[in-house]
Amino acid sequence: MAPKRKLNEHDVPEPESPQSPKRRASDASETEPTTPAKKPTTPAKEAVASFADLELEPRLLRGIRDQRWSSPTAVQSKAIPLALQGRDILARSGTGTGKTGAYLLPILHNTLRRKGKTSLILVPTKELALQISKVAKALSAHCGQEVRVQNIAGKESEVVTKAKLADKPEIVIATPAKASANINNGALAVDELAHLVVDEGDLVLGYGFKEDLDQIAQNIPKGVQMFLMSATLNTEVESLGSLLCNDPVTLKLDDLDKDAKRVKQYAIKCAEEEKFLLIYAMFKLGLIKGKTIVFVGDTDRSYRVKLFLEQFGVKACVLNSELPLASRLHIVEEFNKNVYNILIASDETEILGTQQKKSSESRPKKKTKTDKEGKNDSGVSRGIDFLNISCVLQFDFAANWKSYFHRIGRTARAGKSGTAISFIIPKDKYRKHKSTTFPACEHDEEVLAKVEAHQEAGQKLEDYKFDMKRLEPFRYRFGDALRSVTRIAIREARVKELRLELSKSEKLARYVRLSSLCFPHAPLTHK
Repeated sequence: MAPKRKLNEHDVPEPESPQSPKRRASDASETEPTTPAKKPTTPAKEAVASFADLELEPRLLRGIRDQRWSSPTAVQSKAIPLALQGRDILARSGTGTGKTGAYLLPILHNTLRRKGKTSLILVPTKELALQISKVAKALSAHCGQEVRVQNIAGKESEVVTKAKLADKPEIVIATPAKASANINNGALAVDELAHLVVDEGDLVLGYGFKEDLDQIAQNIPKGVQMFLMSATLNTEVESLGSLLCNDPVTLKLDDLDKDAKRVKQYAIKCAEEEKFLLIYAMFKLGLIKGKTIVFVGDTDRSYRVKLFLEQFGVKACVLNSELPLASRLHIVEEFNKNVYNILIASDETEILGTQQKKSSESRPKKKTKTDKEGKNDSGVSRGIDFLNISCVLQFDFAANWKSYFHRIGRTARAGKSGTAISFIIPKDKYRKHKSTTFPACEHDEEVLAKVEAHQEAGQKLEDYKFDMKRLEPFRYRFGDALRSVTRIAIREARVKELRLELSKSEKLARYVRLSSLCFPHAPLTHK
């Protein structure tokens, strides 16, 4: 058992010796930035051994200690000192690298030193907004009412949102659409705004929030400190940085690239119905071990795979946009706590965010915003933290090469290795088995070629070389099991799970009890 660290007279943990093992503030590996800071006003340290070295407010250090963060990650050790100097930050850093702490800690520190100021954090999804809200509240747990955090990214009514913002909370977390709407109606005051954060900048732009960001940029006062965090620094993100930031420090941390190099990548070319046979056999033979995320193309597909595997005693949970937000987050928590070892995720957001971006410009403005706050915030391969993933299985191949690398980035974290297996449907085998055909698989080989073209040095996508003869003993039950997963069975499973999750809501339970008293003979229907 590691010895407890002592506190000095300022209630600050004393630095530990470099030899002692430490738990990182995230599950990402430590990396070094490729671009140094631009003329910092104070000399930059080569390395930050502990959070105490960052000279943060003592109450925040207590919050950090409660979270069991013992040493800063790469993005934190580089970004926090620069942020405390007042510099704008433009950082390339992926999910799980500690970037949330990289901007929250300096914001909380400044909030405690400068009263009456507001910070606005913009994110692409409700799930990410809720996660950041939890982290912010945990880090500021010892600050009393000096730091109030409000998350307005949910679907509550305008009246509820205005009530949340009436007391002018110190930190507001929202999607760009929600923030823009509340700035326009006067509920969200930005005249005393001190910090503006755009997290997952590439996703924010990919989901069509550019117009909302332009609107917000026009309303914020000069002198606001900016943080722009993104997994990729493409032309659009850099243009956004030039719009919002003033002489930003650019930090390029190769977290995603280095993680991807530790992933053993495999592809299996197979017929459409063989996908089901393969996933059944691979789990039964123990070829896939540890916690696994299975990516499928849509919600129906996720229940088809789940129902199929259940017939062979393989238990899995499903994560999709149809489930209520609280239920989705609860499923992620249970998966992280090892209640389930297999999570089947429908990843519609990556498709909506990339392939349909161009067509969204022709839609009416009102419909676009509804789309942004509905399906577009249900992404799985980005924005949500999954812990200790051993394998990513792409049952349905990614829609594009960027989505592929984001998906496999879920494994091989914190210096660990991981495996990514992808099922590929060749052109000549597409639409040969009508009941298992999935339209997006028509372009598997084209996407695979682009994935291979974008592999970095040290990365390689290999043929799995699975001996298909090993599948013969599994075929005798396979056909009956697959035929039993009908459209009616899938629909019933979706309705059953949705009702089960909704029934967990205390608010709905009260409604059901009231309805049964007022209308005892009225059936409970689901729309």
